[in-house]
Amino acid sequence: MKRKTKIVSIALFFFIIILLISCQKQKAEWKGTIEEVNGVTVVKNPKEPMYPEDVFSLEEELSIGEAEGPEEYMFSNLRHISVDDRGYIYALDYKEKHVKVYNGKGEYIATMGKAGQGPGDLNGPRNVCITPQYEVMVPDSWNNRLTFFSLEGKFIRSITTTPLELLETKIDSKGNIIGVDIVRDEESSRWELKKFDSELNYLFSLDSSPIPDIRSLNPFLPSLSWDIDKNDQIISGYPEKYEIKIFNPEGILIRKIQKDYEPLEIAEEQLERLKDFPPAIKLDVPKHHAAYWSFFVDDESRIFVFTWEKVPDKDKRYFDVFDSEGKYIAKLPLNRGTQVIKKNKLYAIEADEEGYHIIKRYKVTWKY
Repeated sequence: MKRKTKIVSIALFFFIIILLISCQKQKAEWKGTIEEVNGVTVVKNPKEPMYPEDVFSLEEELSIGEAEGPEEYMFSNLRHISVDDRGYIYALDYKEKHVKVYNGKGEYIATMGKAGQGPGDLNGPRNVCITPQYEVMVPDSWNNRLTFFSLEGKFIRSITTTPLELLETKIDSKGNIIGVDIVRDEESSRWELKKFDSELNYLFSLDSSPIPDIRSLNPFLPSLSWDIDKNDQIISGYPEKYEIKIFNPEGILIRKIQKDYEPLEIAEEQLERLKDFPPAIKLDVPKHHAAYWSFFVDDESRIFVFTWEKVPDKDKRYFDVFDSEGKYIAKLPLNRGTQVIKKNKLYAIEADEEGYHIIKRYKVTWKY
C-alpha cells in the first residue's frame, strides 16, 4: 500500500511541475511599455519577443500548381493571393492577366479576366481583394479602373480611377475604398495612402512615402506598407524607422507600435547585383536596410512584419509578429511568399525545385 501511495505521490508531483511550467509559458512576461502621448497610445517593444519560435507551428495541408499538366493548375507569375470565408483561394497571375479560383480542396473553379482593355479584361492587375460585399475586386493600373467580379467569376462592373494612379487597393466593410495613389510633384513626388467612398470620392489621406528619385537612386529605398484589420482600422508604416501606425476608420491616428532593433547591413551579394544598373544612373546606396520590408494583418488583427533578416540555410525570412495590442509576441521563420493567415490556415506563394510557382496552405497551431 505504501509503495502504491509513493508512486501516486511521485506522479502527482510531476503533474504539478508540468502544470506549473505550462502556466508559466502561458503567462510569458512582456517587457515593453505603453503610454499615452498627445492622445495617441504608444506601444514600445524590446528587441526580443515574448515567446520562442516553437509557439507557432505549421503542417502542410494543400499544394496547388504544376510545372506541366492542365492549364488550370499552371501559373506563369503569381503576384498575389486572397482567401474568402469559405476557404476559396483567388490567385492573381500578373503575366497572364487573370485570377484563378480554387475551392478549399484545391479544385479549379473558374478564371476571372483575361489580357485586354474590354469589360472584364485586365491589363495591369495589382492585387486581388475579396470585399465584405462578397465581390472580387482587382485594381488595374494600366486600364485605370477597379474591376469587380462575382465570387463565381462573372464580370459585374468597373469604376474608373482617372485621374488617380492607384496601385494596391482594398475595400472595407462599409464599401469604402482604400488605396495607394501616385502623387507627382516636382518638390516631393510620393506614394500616398488615401481613403475614398464607394464611388471613389476622396475622403482623406493617411500616410505617405517618397518615390525614388531617378537622379540619385537609392535602390533600397523603403516604401509604404499598409493593410486593413477586421475592425476597419488602417495599419500603415514607412520603415525608415521601426514604427507602425494604426488609424481608426475616420482616419484619426490612435496607436503607434515601435520596436527596438539592430539595423541590418546590406549584404555583399546584394550590392553585386547593382552592377547591372546603367552607368548613367547615379546610385545612392545606404549601408543598412530599412527597419523592415512590409507587413500584413491576419484575421485576429495580429501584424506579421516581413523583415530583412534571412533564416540561415533556408529560403525563408524572419517575420516579427505583434498581437492586436501591438505587443511583440514572436519572431517566426516563414516563407517570404507568405501572404494570408485566416481561420488558422496560412497561405503562401512558393516555388518548386525548378522555380515554378505553387500555392501552399498550412494548418497553423499557436501555443500561447
